Amino acid sequence: MWLNRYWNNTRSPLYSFLFTVPLFIIYEIGVLLTSSTDMISMRNGADALMRQILSTFGMNGFYWMGGVFFIGFIIVYLFQKQYWYDIEIIGEHLLLMMLESFMWSMALYFFMSNVYVLLMSPNGSMMIQQVTLAVGAGIYEEFLFRVVLITGISGILAFIFQWNIKLRNWIAMILAAGIFSAFHFIGEFGDYFSFNIFMIRFFAGIILGVLYFLRGFGITAWAHSIYDLIVLTKITTQS
Repeated sequence: MWLNRYWNNTRSPLYSFLFTVPLFIIYEIGVLLTSSTDMISMRNGADALMRQILSTFGMNGFYWMGGVFFIGFIIVYLFQKQYWYDIEIIGEHLLLMMLESFMWSMALYFFMSNVYVLLMSPNGSMMIQQVTLAVGAGIYEEFLFRVVLITGISGILAFIFQWNIKLRNWIAMILAAGIFSAFHFIGEFGDYFSFNIFMIRFFAGIILGVLYFLRGFGITAWAHSIYDLIVLTKITTQS
């Protein structure tokens, strides 16, 4: 009974919102402590799209992206609020979500252990930039490529093909994983394209997509961030 309540409640948008607020704060503090010049070299797959979109409206993507993300999260929070009367906020659940995120990140790390260096190539020489990049990847890449993109593609498939929700969600997840991988190669600071690296990131996107379906946005974002920090620690200690 208790395990079922934990499993169901922690998949909800409410728990995801509360659970990812600390990640958001850590990322924004890292951005504030990083100079504009150094920020140019910091990127993740979500940056390539989100910063370009903001730039078309005359906004500096480096600093406005956090505000836009937080406003979007608040909107989702308000729209979902009517469904949360039966969900009880339990502090122990949030602590267990942290432990669970760490366990998922370790599982992802060991699964991808032979190719971990290819999944994250942090730029810049300062540790604060690299840590900020890792945390930002967990928040923004998961929000864009899992929450927004899967929902959007699934909606398009429903409109065109009238497929059942499970089939279109899984197809949307696979397509989102491909887009997730491809966006790491675009832009001035994108990686040089390699089919092997593309497939590595594609399979990582599949794994994160499955985790998103099973455990929701919050745990997926934390698992992604912790995984990147583990990789960062591995690279730093070996260099």
